[in-house]
Amino acid sequence: MPAPIGLFRGETALVTGSASNIGRAIALALAREGAAVRCADIDAARNAVTVADIAKAGGTAEAILADLSTRDGWKSVLPEGDSSISMLVHSASPPRREADGALTVSEETWDAMANTNVRSGFFLARELGRRMKATGTKGRMLFITSLHAETPRNIPHYAASKAGQTMVVKELARALGPAGIRVNALAPGAVPGGGFNAAAFNFDGKIPLGRLGKAEDMADMALALLSDRFSGYVTGTTVAVDGGIALYNWIPLPES
Repeated sequence: MPAPIGLFRGETALVTGSASNIGRAIALALAREGAAVRCADIDAARNAVTVADIAKAGGTAEAILADLSTRDGWKSVLPEGDSSISMLVHSASPPRREADGALTVSEETWDAMANTNVRSGFFLARELGRRMKATGTKGRMLFITSLHAETPRNIPHYAASKAGQTMVVKELARALGPAGIRVNALAPGAVPGGGFNAAAFNFDGKIPLGRLGKAEDMADMALALLSDRFSGYVTGTTVAVDGGIALYNWIPLPES
């Protein structure tokens, strides 16, 4: 773990999906770099652990209970008139199941994924962007997308929502760029957790760097993309943090 250098001292970050895995790792990393972190998640118990761990390490955080799968769930994380947030990380996403294939996924499962990833993500980011513009804040936003935004793997609701996020990033980057607000995406590779069962796949020889990804790998790149010091001229793009696995294009589903 790199030694903190105070990249975000005095700033406030909002992280959705902060209760576990990649979202949690990013929340912890932002706090180590001096940001006050608002941790939004539907899992109150695990989100409380994230906030407590940040406090134990000397950081500042608060927990926000939010169900972003509802039409207006995104509104619950933004108090009226609050313009203190300078960074957004949208990592929230419902767990994906290999059983929810193209011929089996239900409308309810599809809607929950689309609402959380695309609808809530867009309207949350747009409202924050409007507030940032009004106050002259040079804000930064980061969406956690997926390699499957471009490559299908028989979880269509997940892949379609991540593809939608990719275009949301591009549209918002164009709209908010003139105000100095940057919007990017991070596409993780094979990181166990969040409904992804790495043990079900044969990864031998399929990851050029020779190992599965870790949430901390994603957090390190998130810090770089959110920092004007390291990525001040980067917007509207997706950075893959995947150990090179995308070079193989597609990992077949395990035989049933």
